[in-house]
Amino acid sequence: MSSFKDLRIVDNFYQTSAFFPMPTVCISTVNPDGSLNIGSYSLVFPYYIAGKQRYAMVLECRNTSNTCQNLMRTHKCALNFITDERETFKEAVRLGFPGPSDEKMKDLKFAMEDGVTDPSDPNRPQVISTAFQVFECTWAVDLENAGKFNVEDIDDGHPGPYNDFNGITSKYGAHFILYIDKILMKEKYYDAIVNGVNKNNFPPVPVDYGYRDSTNFWYVRFPKLTHPISEPVPAPKEVDLQSIRYAANRADSEIKFTDDALQNFVKVPRPFLKTVLNGCVAWAKENNVTLITDKEVKIINDKRNAEKQSRKK
Repeated sequence: MSSFKDLRIVDNFYQTSAFFPMPTVCISTVNPDGSLNIGSYSLVFPYYIAGKQRYAMVLECRNTSNTCQNLMRTHKCALNFITDERETFKEAVRLGFPGPSDEKMKDLKFAMEDGVTDPSDPNRPQVISTAFQVFECTWAVDLENAGKFNVEDIDDGHPGPYNDFNGITSKYGAHFILYIDKILMKEKYYDAIVNGVNKNNFPPVPVDYGYRDSTNFWYVRFPKLTHPISEPVPAPKEVDLQSIRYAANRADSEIKFTDDALQNFVKVPRPFLKTVLNGCVAWAKENNVTLITDKEVKIINDKRNAEKQSRKK
């Protein structure tokens, strides 16, 4: 008899069905109005490491995110590798939570500075001053003809068709092959790589384990601590009912929502609101319902919770 249990593989398997160590990277990009955006990511890994004309990383992200849509427009980003202080990781968790860029960036805790790769380029974002290293990158739009995708086609996800490995790869997913233009390194760690790394000059690199339980992100500090630390997810800001009603009225011309039904969605993050409303509309059409009240929302939520529990078995 095996000593292992067979755990079902579900969406986001690296955090829902596994314990998977990952880097903590804050990606800076430029918004349409020229302002700065920063999003936190862990699905960022080496891609081309040898034998090619260019070196490259791969980024996996939601195609509805600010980072994705900025990359699609500007083709430029900076991968900022942060250090493991608690306050730094707390800020990374805050920046990683979905929401409008202007709301997140107005309280930015990181000091920023110009990068090295053509700072005069308006599409080149600034980099985090306290990062121990930064990769300044350009999206490889030539691979798989990824430049064919338009930001305007992304609403509640992307309707397709999809690419396999670069560009929009699923309704809600995107992959970016990022050519590395420059690797920027703080002097202490530059000297360590050039002259020899030892336990005293190794950077304090955090390792995280993802958004595991809707409550905390988990990470370990290096090399100071040996046990994982949890950082609570920020409480979602309530969306005003008028905004939700506006979105609900646009979701479908036949299916309507009462205000008591919409009150259930005030804590749904804005990027996910349309998806939630569309899910309710789909359920209503399957069940011949034209008016969704609080009662129907509870039925839909019970069905969704039951499906979640069945996936865990």
